[in-house]
Amino acid sequence: MGDRARFNQSPPLADLDLFASDPPLAEAVKINGLGDEARLLAAFGRRWGAGEMAEQARLANENVPRLQAYDASGFRRDTVEFHPAYHHLMKESVGSSLHCSTWTTDGERADAPAEVARAARVYMVAQVENGHLSSIITTRAAVAVLAAGGPPSAAEMIRKIVNRHYDPDFRPWSEKFGITVGMAVTERQAGTDVRGAATVAEPTADGYLVTGHKWFMSAPMSDAFVVLAQAPAGPTAVLVPRFRPDGEVNALQLQRLKNKLGNRANASAEVEFRGAFGWRLGQEGAGVRTVMEMVQLTRFDCAVSSAGLMRAAFSRAVHHTRHRGVFGRHLSDQPMMRAVLADLALEAEAAVALAFRLARSFDRAAEEPGERMRARLLTPVAKYRITKATPAFVAEAMECLGGNGFIEDGVLPRLYREAPVNAIWEGSGNVVCLDVLRIVERDPEAVTAVVDDLLAEAGDLPGARASAEAVRLALRSAEPGGGRAVVERLGSLAAAAALRAGASPAAEPFARSHLAGERGATLGTSRLSGAEMDRLLARAMPG
Repeated sequence: MGDRARFNQSPPLADLDLFASDPPLAEAVKINGLGDEARLLAAFGRRWGAGEMAEQARLANENVPRLQAYDASGFRRDTVEFHPAYHHLMKESVGSSLHCSTWTTDGERADAPAEVARAARVYMVAQVENGHLSSIITTRAAVAVLAAGGPPSAAEMIRKIVNRHYDPDFRPWSEKFGITVGMAVTERQAGTDVRGAATVAEPTADGYLVTGHKWFMSAPMSDAFVVLAQAPAGPTAVLVPRFRPDGEVNALQLQRLKNKLGNRANASAEVEFRGAFGWRLGQEGAGVRTVMEMVQLTRFDCAVSSAGLMRAAFSRAVHHTRHRGVFGRHLSDQPMMRAVLADLALEAEAAVALAFRLARSFDRAAEEPGERMRARLLTPVAKYRITKATPAFVAEAMECLGGNGFIEDGVLPRLYREAPVNAIWEGSGNVVCLDVLRIVERDPEAVTAVVDDLLAEAGDLPGARASAEAVRLALRSAEPGGGRAVVERLGSLAAAAALRAGASPAAEPFARSHLAGERGATLGTSRLSGAEMDRLLARAMPG
């Protein structure tokens, strides 16, 4: 008998095939249009599930980025030093085109099912290391605004984004084969009220000079940043490169790196712009609308990566309970633990179904107005529902491991610290709910059509019709105080519809739990039959 069996300890969860071990993922990509690429996703899942990648994730989080504000001679340097493990993860993700696979080299949308294929990869990568995805996500989203009208060299910048070359060197973007793009929108005094930005963009003959302070800058070692500043005509989006066109370092100074709860492999900075050169993106005065083109994409990625965090925590809960013995049988066979695991399975499957059905809407948005509105409406809804559920989900998975789950030697504490970030980033809960209400105010008929489609897809699932009617009624009243309740219910309806469209065995029990109200306040309280639990847990992690 080995030591692990003798001491009743589960074996390490290593060298996991993140695709083959996840039937709900395989079904979600298939039902949403991804066919022949499943073989490639399987290879990707084996690569990112390898023990080597898990070790790189550990190293990147234990060796946090460091600000190098000055060089040895006392001159401003304003660079961020990352551990080699971070660069390893970035090279892998960029090499797999996670930052660009939904775009052509001309900045056009790639053909379907590009969004579904990329979402599958982001979902798997987030299970291993979510922090470095910040740079990947903002770079992907930046193409939307560059393609819509940016600097004179926008086409060349897009070509340098849409390739598989990761180049972390600190030098002008024009000298590099591959570049990344970050964001700097939030200010200390304004927070989510981005229209209250005090940073100023002063027009010049060839661009703008940006002066002011940003409280949060994402991915501060990027080659350029999308910045929101006040120009003469109002809030304007400006692309600020790290180097001026003449090759000199641009006048932006990193004040400090944020000491964050989680997301520690990634750097977030405070920055001071001291007359930094930049080019306008979109129309002057239309900066909020321009930035929202990026935010729509980054919010979607928040939902997908949070679904990945759920899956990572769930996999560890299932693995541990299948190997841990208690009271004469495996922990996973104990009735209350089975109820908890089955509820975790319901939440995880719902998150995957909702996220990947939304990915299909992005794939079809250019050709189908209904899918375009669906993507616009359900992106903040999916972000709210999935990211809000993630912290409690990870905490429950941690509890499945007992005290071992709380120990830093394992992965779950990192997942737990990571869990809240996507709910806060790119619009906290209240902000995205207000966004939904604004969409309803602008186009109530189109929103009603989306709700009708969701009801048609949900069919006769328990509580679907009553939920749809309650959503319609709440949306007509559009009371801000009830925004969270209606968005939560709309998200549950959309998840149930996606599960039913995929013929998932989770569809009916999820609907009973979340639409018909047959669940208590905590996980493990849904009214599931033994047969339903068996089906859910058999799909959880085969083998």
